[in-house]
Amino acid sequence: MNKQTIAFGKKPGFLVMLALVGCTSTQPQQPTATVPTPPAVTQAQQEPENLLLAEWTGPYGGVPAFDKMNLGDIKPALEKGMALHLADIEAIVNNPAAPTFENTIVPYEKAGEELGRAFIYYGIWGSNMSSPEYRKIQAELAPKISDFRSQVSQNPKLFQRIKAVYDHAQKSPLPTDQQRVVQLIYEEFAMEGAGLSPEAKQRYAAINKELSSLYTSFGNNVLADEERYVTYFTKEQASGLPESFLKAAAKAAEDHGQPGKYAVTNTRSSMDQFLTYADNRALREKVWNTYYSRADNGDANDNNQNIAKILQLRDERVKLLGYDTYADWRLQNRMAKNPQNAMNLMNAVWPAALARVKQEVKDMQAVANASGAKITIAPWDYRYYAEKVRKKKYDLDSDQVKQYLELGNLTQAIFFTAGELFNFAFKPVPAGSVPVFHEDVKVWEVTDKTTGEHIGLWYLDPFARPGKRSGAWASQYRSFSTFDGKKTVLASNNSNFIKPAPGEPVLISWDDATTFFHEFGHALHFLASNVKYPTLNSGVRDYTEFQSQLLERWLSTDKVINQFLKHHKTGQVMPADLVAKIKKAATFNQGFETTEFLASALMDMKYHTLPEPAGIDPDKFERETLAALNMPKEIVMRHRSPHFTHVFSGEGYATGYYGYLWADVLTADAAEAFEEAPGGFYDKEVAAKLVKYLFAPRNSMDPAEAYRLFRGRDAKIDALMRDRGFPVPNQKTAAPKTSKK
Repeated sequence: MNKQTIAFGKKPGFLVMLALVGCTSTQPQQPTATVPTPPAVTQAQQEPENLLLAEWTGPYGGVPAFDKMNLGDIKPALEKGMALHLADIEAIVNNPAAPTFENTIVPYEKAGEELGRAFIYYGIWGSNMSSPEYRKIQAELAPKISDFRSQVSQNPKLFQRIKAVYDHAQKSPLPTDQQRVVQLIYEEFAMEGAGLSPEAKQRYAAINKELSSLYTSFGNNVLADEERYVTYFTKEQASGLPESFLKAAAKAAEDHGQPGKYAVTNTRSSMDQFLTYADNRALREKVWNTYYSRADNGDANDNNQNIAKILQLRDERVKLLGYDTYADWRLQNRMAKNPQNAMNLMNAVWPAALARVKQEVKDMQAVANASGAKITIAPWDYRYYAEKVRKKKYDLDSDQVKQYLELGNLTQAIFFTAGELFNFAFKPVPAGSVPVFHEDVKVWEVTDKTTGEHIGLWYLDPFARPGKRSGAWASQYRSFSTFDGKKTVLASNNSNFIKPAPGEPVLISWDDATTFFHEFGHALHFLASNVKYPTLNSGVRDYTEFQSQLLERWLSTDKVINQFLKHHKTGQVMPADLVAKIKKAATFNQGFETTEFLASALMDMKYHTLPEPAGIDPDKFERETLAALNMPKEIVMRHRSPHFTHVFSGEGYATGYYGYLWADVLTADAAEAFEEAPGGFYDKEVAAKLVKYLFAPRNSMDPAEAYRLFRGRDAKIDALMRDRGFPVPNQKTAAPKTSKK
């Protein structure tokens, strides 16, 4: 499961924006080209405007010209955009007046609008429309972007002005939202080395430049292996596979130039279905090995050396700032505050997950033995036999469930949920009125159901294709703000569902439907924003997954089931006995789900708490660390190190993968607030508090305080353990502790 949020667009702060771009931008080191200096800008401004820099026109407050974007424009657009942004910064630092919020922070919030627009297109090519030609351009731009970033983040005059505003605000507080903006911007610069000596700044910038190329190389290596390796099979080898999968697999084979065969592409959606249903064990093993060995094949796309170098450089960089480890530096402004608090939570859940895995394997082995299969359960057997145990224990057939999970109906289900909780309405935009970057992309206008007020647009890019990175994620092309005229939201969701054969329905698994709701939760977080300043649309990594994880809960509510989970052929609503089976089996396979996730989260933290990572052998470290954790041999990490793009293709999730679990503590606890309410999950009072405190404020208040305002107290781990069917720990200290600062 790859639930990533990549929020391109104007702010949260240009530094954060670039860090997020880095999550999908990866390329090898290239010779540096200096970003044009501000004096050259006057001439640049006289040149014909590059489309990618141009102000957006058209309806809905202006929209990106996705239908006209040309790859040849991206390099000059970013280079010119960086020069224009530097000119904006120069105007701030050369202001002779004493620093104030209005003459320093406000223009900083406005700076780089042209560059922000160019980055939207850059992000689309990086995530949705990658190609070998684009990756070459990426390779050239990565060090240039890093140079540019350092020129701003380490500009001493800019930091002096920001610090002056910050110091004054500590003595004479500003209005609440302005105080929060100043705090976030100041902390952002301080964490990026703005206060270092000139020599240390130079080394810091050089490290960032090298890391930018390593991140790009890492991500592109993973994408290359996802595109290159396809497993083909024949009709004779198709036993057990559902007809819907076979039709999609036949189309995939034809698209890859192998008509008459079936293809398992090297993506999670394709792999997961094949391993769940395919009777051919040898093929299951092959597909499993192909997927889990991405970027770990000892060839030109192998990422082990990239990991070693990334860890070494991250460690060196934070030690310039005086921190013991990368994790200590990274977590200081997260809800966890420090690595130990994050580890305490993971260690509280890990033993229960391992105990559940033992029982799951025992149940699966019994089924295998009873069927006459003379095997010992291996990783490529887990999904296959788990499905058989599910049928035996709960009489629940995943393929039967899929017949009621048609993508069009699920899309209407998420719209209904948004209407009930947020009072939003979704309407398809007129054909051709909003440009899209691919024919698969559809667009809806979002309005207030009561007033008809325009809220924004929602884009959906649902299907897997070559050049599109795997997993599912949400993107923000424009965030809400009012300080410089009201800006409405442009949000998108991106999935990798297998595109069906012509005329066939898009049927997805319960897990994929859950992920669909999850990513839509991120989009709602964007759309519900009610903040004045762009920086307040930023997020706290171990909190931003909470809102989206909470939205998953509405998939299994009666109102959604009875209206939208209909059989794709008969139109009949999912029968009550099947719903009962799904709910009864809600904690089924939680050993597998929790352990494969936690193994990745623990590995992430172990890597980044090493006191001296220099010279590390990632392959050996992964094996030895998992052995020390007593990792079950039947399960592998959800994201093995060589393809752990969350952590090594950028810094968005580095030492932050635990955040899904931290957020899930909040999720389980908040879900119980709805369960306890008179109106259940559609209780108007609780829903109003949800929007007011947990969605609309974005990062305008401390997340811990926001949660207390919603719930009346801190979250407790007990709800999470109940939710997963694990024993509730006696120690209340296992719950996340949050600062009241």
